[in-house]
Amino acid sequence: MKTMRNAKPYVAAVILSFAVCTAAADTPKDTIQFTPDDFKWKPSARVSGLEKAVVFGNDKSGPYIYRIKFPSNFKVQAHSHPDTRTYTIISGTWYIGWGKKFDESKLIALPAWSFYSEPANEPHFVMTKGEVVVQMSGNGPTAVNFVDPAHAPKKK
Repeated sequence: MKTMRNAKPYVAAVILSFAVCTAAADTPKDTIQFTPDDFKWKPSARVSGLEKAVVFGNDKSGPYIYRIKFPSNFKVQAHSHPDTRTYTIISGTWYIGWGKKFDESKLIALPAWSFYSEPANEPHFVMTKGEVVVQMSGNGPTAVNFVDPAHAPKKK
């Protein structure tokens, strides 16, 4: 009897392991899931100084979701996009303003967990005071069209 009593924890561990393995095996093949350590940050090709991590899709055709990391004290001059976008502020405070010229008095502060949408072709500008991470989604093709072409990144 003493042997059976000592075996109970091992039997419970085997059953639990089987349940965990079965649950993992039930995950659909095309499921996408990330932990914070899984994101692969790369320099943004469109706006110098930003980092981008692809969550889903691409911005050339079809739906996309990106995480964008903005450094502290960063400004993006007035611009628009050909597609409607949605944003969720993951961390930091994001400042957004609407119009054809950067105007700090028009900035609206959106703290972490805020959400907003940008209509297609609507000029806007942004600023950060501390580091900010946003999650952006849309349906490509997309682009960044600066109101003043002099603000566009220089092609190398």
